[in-house]
Amino acid sequence: MNRALSFLFIIALIVSSACKPSAEARTSSPDRTTTSARVVDDISVYRPTYPADAANAPAAARVEPTNHANAKVAVLMDSVASVNKNIRYAQGYRILAYNGSERQTVMDLRKAIIARVPEEKDYLTYQQPNFRLKIGDYFTRMEAQQVLNQISDLIPNAHIVQEQINIPKN
Repeated sequence: MNRALSFLFIIALIVSSACKPSAEARTSSPDRTTTSARVVDDISVYRPTYPADAANAPAAARVEPTNHANAKVAVLMDSVASVNKNIRYAQGYRILAYNGSERQTVMDLRKAIIARVPEEKDYLTYQQPNFRLKIGDYFTRMEAQQVLNQISDLIPNAHIVQEQINIPKN
């Protein structure tokens, strides 16, 4: 009995001390809505300061460049442009619309795709015994996905493949 009484006394002591308000909550002012203390530090001493005269300098004191074009830079830019014109291929994406051995099926599918998206170029290849029909030249996967969404009802199992594409000459 003595052991049970001491056990209950210890439990009551723990519960009563756990529910005691903190010292801050007892001394808080009545207009405070929260019991947690807010720490307010003045960090303006750590901010950099700049002299005001540099920002307010007169316009006549500033030196503006007069000739932005440089002949050597123009020659280099022309050579880079001519090299870029000779690039004909790049890594990109195409839509693999058909991969199978039935010629009539691939031809019918090709006509349907041309009717749906006439601006896209199609690539039909034959590697015995399979025909492969690929659509378009896309630099990004997003471009290919937009066209795939347009023709997904014609070809539900078409997917995007990474491939070397032709760069259009505009």
